[in-house]
Amino acid sequence: MGTGTERRTELDTLRVAVVLGLVFFHAALVFSPDDDFYVKNGRTTEAVTVLSGLGVVWAMPVLFLAAGLGARHSLRRRGAGGFARERLLRLGVPLVAATLLLLPLPQWLRLRAADPGYHESYPAFWPRFLTVRPEPSDFPFVLDGEYFETGHLWFVVLLLTFGLLLAPVAAPLARAAGPLAHAVARHPALLFLPALPLAALNALLLMEEGFAGWNRWAYLVFFLHGYALADDERVRAATRRLAWPAAVLGVALFTATAPGFMSLDDPFTDRSGFAVLTRALFGAAGWCWVLAIVGLLDRPRARPVRGARVRAYLAGAALPVYVLHQPVVVAFAYGVVGWAAPMGVKYAAIVTGSLVVVFGVYEFGIRRARAVRFLFGMRAGASPAPAP
Repeated sequence: MGTGTERRTELDTLRVAVVLGLVFFHAALVFSPDDDFYVKNGRTTEAVTVLSGLGVVWAMPVLFLAAGLGARHSLRRRGAGGFARERLLRLGVPLVAATLLLLPLPQWLRLRAADPGYHESYPAFWPRFLTVRPEPSDFPFVLDGEYFETGHLWFVVLLLTFGLLLAPVAAPLARAAGPLAHAVARHPALLFLPALPLAALNALLLMEEGFAGWNRWAYLVFFLHGYALADDERVRAATRRLAWPAAVLGVALFTATAPGFMSLDDPFTDRSGFAVLTRALFGAAGWCWVLAIVGLLDRPRARPVRGARVRAYLAGAALPVYVLHQPVVVAFAYGVVGWAAPMGVKYAAIVTGSLVVVFGVYEFGIRRARAVRFLFGMRAGASPAPAP
């Protein structure tokens, strides 16, 4: 039994769910007392902190695991050189385009929200945002500036970096995957081992709030697992077998992080033993959650799953929606936080308005225009299928 060849539709669905969930997540940060989001409501609630923790422990790791699996199939079709070129086009081009066109907006709105006396126009702020200096010590985020940031596109930066680092070593890694999968088939508990490097990375290299609470290099573990093992039938069978034990262990480990996250001033960077233990537990919990979610969703299906047309449409929209969503959420939040309305009403308005605008721009401004499709990482020459 080797690597599977059928489309992992459950991972496509999970990827779409995470990307759409980011609209709800980032809208919620407007009402969080802890996060330094671009625009903040006057009233906040601790409930956002608790609920966001339930998402960050697994959501972005799942995206990296799915991306690693996609890299495996792309490398098989294109080879290392073709894969690197495809990554530069599909990720590098939207990264540059969005940095120039979209990322300055949240920073400009942050300045306006923080200081009612700030009246600099957006065209005047735009070149100040793009005034950068090299910062090689922060690899792969090698540019810095007073106002410059990669914002939510940190995911694209890391994904592009991981892909380019993978290309030259992809063949030996693929060869090593066979014996690893055989060992997992004989001893499924080996699937818990990645929890150890994840715990160490978060504990020792610290957690990073700007990267959804994980250390940036922890995501490489999920990416490499997706590339090397996630689509092997033997590993999939073992993952299904361990799904419920992993879920129970993941909940227990995540619960054990609560004292540290609730009592420490800065559990992400504190060097005390208690903080180190808290971060280690979080890393191990995240692996267990991802293992459980992937295993529980990977079930044999006797008949085709309904909604294939909608799923295909949303899968194609995932990267453009991801690139668009945060500037749109921030813009709506900027206009909504001043309303004399309950937090629930404001939150619903931000989420609803953002989803309408993001999918409106995608459908009528990106999907149907070949040149714009290219700028957002879509294949420019393909004719888009009818919208569902």
